[in-house]
This record gives sequence, C-alpha cells and structure tokens, in this order.
Amino acid sequence: MPLLPLILAVALFMEQIDSTVIATSLPAIAADLGTSPVTLKLAVMSYLVALAIFIPISGWMADRFGARNVFRVAIGVFVLGSIACALSGSIHAFVIARFVQGMGGSMMTPVSRLLLVRGTPRNELVGAMAWLTIPALVGPILGPPLGGFITTYATWHWIFLINVPIGIVGIILVSRYLPAGETVEPRPIDAVGFLLSGVAFSGFVFGLSVMSLPALPIAWGYAAVASGIVAGGVYLWHARRTPYPLLDPAMMRYPLFRSAIIGGSLFRIGIGAIPFLLPLMLQLGFGLSPFQSGLITFVGAVGALFSKFGVQWIYRTFGFRNVFVVGAVGSAALIGVNALFFPDTPKSLIMLCLLVGGILRSISFTGVNALVFSDIEDRDSAQATTINAVFQQVSLAVGVALAGGILDLAARVHGGPLRLEDFHIAFVVVAIVASLSAIVFLRLPSDAGSAVSGHRRMPSRA
Repeated sequence: MPLLPLILAVALFMEQIDSTVIATSLPAIAADLGTSPVTLKLAVMSYLVALAIFIPISGWMADRFGARNVFRVAIGVFVLGSIACALSGSIHAFVIARFVQGMGGSMMTPVSRLLLVRGTPRNELVGAMAWLTIPALVGPILGPPLGGFITTYATWHWIFLINVPIGIVGIILVSRYLPAGETVEPRPIDAVGFLLSGVAFSGFVFGLSVMSLPALPIAWGYAAVASGIVAGGVYLWHARRTPYPLLDPAMMRYPLFRSAIIGGSLFRIGIGAIPFLLPLMLQLGFGLSPFQSGLITFVGAVGALFSKFGVQWIYRTFGFRNVFVVGAVGSAALIGVNALFFPDTPKSLIMLCLLVGGILRSISFTGVNALVFSDIEDRDSAQATTINAVFQQVSLAVGVALAGGILDLAARVHGGPLRLEDFHIAFVVVAIVASLSAIVFLRLPSDAGSAVSGHRRMPSRA
C-alpha cells in the first residue's frame, strides 16, 4: 500500500471521526455547559458553516502557499480548535471553537486529494483514492458508538483531546514523507467571488442544517437557504464576467468531470442520509440504545474496508460506467431495503444488508472521486479538487436535510411522535434520489476514464 494515501487518510480520519462523534455526546456536553442539546446543535452548524465558507478558497491557498504547507497548517488549526473545544466553559466558546475546527477541516479534505492527485500516477489513482476515501465512509458510522463509549466511560473532553497526539503525529509524517511538490502559479485571488461563494454555500448549508436539526426557528432556515440561492445566482453572473473566478463554471466543459460531479452528488444524497436515519430508526423505532445501534451500523464500515482490497481490479476489469451503474442501483436498493426492517427482523439479516451496502457504496465512492480527475488538465487540478469538495459538502447536507424534512413532515401529518413507518418512507425517498445517479452514469462512454482505471473497450466481434 502506498505511503502517501495512508498518511493523508490518517489525518482525514481524525477529522471525520470528530465531526460525527459529537452527535452522540451532545447531551453530556450540553449538561456540562449549562445549556440544552438542541441549543448546542449550533456547534454542529458552526462547523458546517466554516466548511462552506473556506472550502472554496482551499485550491487557491494550496497553489499560493504549497499544498503540503497548507495541509500541515490545516492539521495544526484543527488541533488548536480541538483543544479549544475541550477547554470551553460556555456555549459561546464552544461554538467559536468548533468554527475554528471547521476552518482546519475545510482545508484538510480538498488539499489532501490535491496532494494525492499531484503525487500519484493517473493509472494508480483508483487504488490510492480507495485508501483516502475510507475516512469519509468509516467516520460517520464509527463516530457515534465511539462517542458514546468515550462519554460513558471517560468524559466528553477526551473526544477532542485525542486529536492532539494524532494531529502532532500527522504533521510529523507529512513533513517527513510527503514531497513538497512543484510550485504552481496561482490565479489572482477573486475576493468578490470568495465573498459571494461564502454567503451562497454557508447560507445554503446553514439553512439545510436548521431544517434538519431545528436548534433555531425553521423560518431562519428557509431565509438562509433563500439568501444562499440568491448569492449563488449572483456568483454565477460574476464568474462569467471575471477572468479568474474562484470556482470556475467553465470546468464543466470536461464531460467526465461533469458526470462525476452531477452523478456523484445524487449518489451522495443517499449516503448523507444513512448516518442520520439509521441510528435514529434503530433507537426510536426499534428501542435500541445508542451503543447497541452503533454495534449494528458498524458493519457498514467493515464493508467499506473490505472493498478497498479489490477496487482497483474491479475498475480495471469492468470500467467506470458498468461499475457505477451497478453500484448506484445496488446501493439505492440496499438503502431502500431499510424500509423492510422491523424490530423482529433478525439482526444478522440487517447487518448483512448493511455490510453489502457498505461495500457497494465504498467502491462507487472511490471511483467517482477518481473519475473527477480523469479528463482534466494538470493546471486545473486545484479547481477540480475544490469544486468536488464543495459539491460533496452540499450534497451530504442535502441528504440529511431531505431525510430530516421527511421525518418532520410525517410527524406533522399524523400529529404525534415519530413512528417506524416514517423512517421507512424517508429511506424509500432517499433511495430513489440516489438511484437517479445511474441515469447520469449510463451516459458515460464504455471506456470512460480508462487512463485512470486501466480498463479498455473490448473489440467488437465481426
């Protein structure tokens, strides 16, 4: 296994675990800070807002100051934010500390992919990307039970303090083993674009977060989404009139990049909903404890790990298009099958479905991230990385918001607490949305991305 993706994946694993483990620990943190769990969800939102604001500038930062330097600083900022979280004595201090963490996290994910793309031959990118995508798949599943364990048997402060040694080791490994890379002449900074994109993405993500995690009046969520959409429209108008836009819409001229962004976004909506819906259904619908539900959902992470050992052979043998279509349809079906689970359903059957679903999602997720870079020019790699990271964040937020919105609507319709059938409806809807990605992937050429996958179109027989 190459050393580069392993080092990058360890740093990202720290971020992914931290961003999900907090959900289980909210009641304990809230009690210690003298506030309510609902109010404390502002800390979750502040992290997401920081990601939305600073991800768009990550590519320019990497070109301007060097990808390795930015990655090291990002780890350092994340660690400082973690320490500040552990030392927080009030809700205001905790929200600010989470925002600082988000600033570091906003650079870690896109810049790590940029380092990987620039340091890996194209024909080895699928295998390298397989290891880098593990944190994004394992973190949301492993985080909740880990958070419950730490909070139960230690204190919530250790959720953040364990990041300190991991971060220090990460900085040392990056400094020692990652090449500095070639200097890339950055575009002139698009200050107006940075302002508009910050308002657009933070407004959209914040609004969706309010709708799905109602810590504030839901009207604020609608207003934030509306302002984000308006700012996004103004940004597109601005981007077409400036020579060096922060996020260049002209990148969509690359057909494979465009398919990876659109198809991948639809696919990730389903992925984004699973960590939100499944633990809630197991706890509220089945009556399991957080730790019991975590032991069940963990098998999805096991499936993601298993898939990494054969993913390069799979894409080389069958090609992006065939694997994507099968992965999209199969993953959507295994998301929808959650609607058939009841408290008396054998836990072994549930875990088998989650295991296979984790394998399919991981294979597809790896391939989509590799296809993003398959037909772009090297000088556009920073743009591709940043745009891909933005769409990932937005699509995952849409998945959570869509699932939360369905549950809220269902509860309003029958005028009572959530029922098991409400979760079933939500799983079916997000499964349908995820399956739409298969339509996008079906339009790919049979040899799409062959330079990355190693797959070649088989000659037709006379």
